[in-house]
Amino acid sequence: MAISEPESHVRKSVEMLYDSLKHGDTETVSKLLAADLEWWFHGPPGCQHMMRMLTGESMDLEFKFKPRNITVIEDRVIVEGWEGNEAYWVHVWTVNAQDGLITQFREYFNTWITIRDLRMGSIWEIKQIRPAVWQSEPQEHLKRSLPGLVLAI
Repeated sequence: MAISEPESHVRKSVEMLYDSLKHGDTETVSKLLAADLEWWFHGPPGCQHMMRMLTGESMDLEFKFKPRNITVIEDRVIVEGWEGNEAYWVHVWTVNAQDGLITQFREYFNTWITIRDLRMGSIWEIKQIRPAVWQSEPQEHLKRSLPGLVLAI
């Protein structure tokens, strides 16, 4: 399935963010993020690694974010990664397709995620259980027990 131009644009913004963080390019990071970035976190309190990097609290790259899977669903970019055998993370970024500015960030640490599209449809569609549009891919962590969440878009 081909990626549309707006989806390609939002993906590029998020890829540029990870690359800029990797190289300590704080100027580019600040240009990619909205001044009023909305942020949500789910996971152990000490594991807010990305937010510490985005706020400048920690730029020593104590935690390496190496995306293993990137999926675009309209204006949302879902990035998934593993750090060793202990850390599994999912980031969900909302990006303005017009200017590439990142407006919302959801960080999930050691949590399996399922995303469902619950936007209004026909009466018949609303009464049906809608299939997932994206699910975590735990790979080597299949036998690991982690809490799960369902995100609605």
